[in-house]
Amino acid sequence: MTNVGPEFSVFALLGLPEFRPGDDVAGILGDALAGVARDGDIVAITSKIVSKAEGRIVAAADREDAITAETVRLVAERAHADGSGTTRIVENRQGLVMAAAGVDASNAPDGHVLLLPENPDRSALHIAQVLRDRLGIRVGVILTDTFGRPWREGQTDQAIGAAGVTVLEQLAGTADANGKTLHVTAPAVADELAAAAELVKGKAAGRPVAVIRGLGHLVTGLDVPGARALQRASDRDMFRQGSQEAYAEGYAAGLATHSD
Repeated sequence: MTNVGPEFSVFALLGLPEFRPGDDVAGILGDALAGVARDGDIVAITSKIVSKAEGRIVAAADREDAITAETVRLVAERAHADGSGTTRIVENRQGLVMAAAGVDASNAPDGHVLLLPENPDRSALHIAQVLRDRLGIRVGVILTDTFGRPWREGQTDQAIGAAGVTVLEQLAGTADANGKTLHVTAPAVADELAAAAELVKGKAAGRPVAVIRGLGHLVTGLDVPGARALQRASDRDMFRQGSQEAYAEGYAAGLATHSD
């Protein structure tokens, strides 16, 4: 018999309705997961369905205006060479650094855009509480959204909200397989879960929810930090600005010093 190591599985939850403002996401998922979910499962939910249910759909004749309204800080901005517009990487009201502040025109009615949930961790906590009460088992919940990444092409899903699940595994102080002490290793577990879930959810397949099974050791009480804990503090952020923005700021500071 071949030796095998640890394993887990991920599957999409089928048969969910199209979500609309006012829908009870937790209740609908509770019905869908009854008889399906097991103790220790982690439910990964595309944040868009939570945004829709929470009424985070706004009329926006100009998507750029909606992005501006959700922006707290401009990180980087580049005009497209073909003149088709400008891409903005910004910090939004939820403290997330992402393209277009997370404002999305896809899967929204014409003339409208979707904003991210106002407080993703709070939304995840509510869903987790309802599911645990309804199903009588311990489940974790993560809300996911799509991000680009510095230095890498393409996008991947990350966790923007979480409840009842480890989001950051602190391995500093433990030893590796060779007995060497790890100093800074801290896997972003919630982001890894979000990316795994996206492989079965898909971007346009109408499968907004996935269940991750076999990682029950990551399911916790509901009093642990949510996904906000993954956001790096500004004093530890080595890439707080884009290269052009950093150059412009340094140039302006140099001019000011010279003028003095």
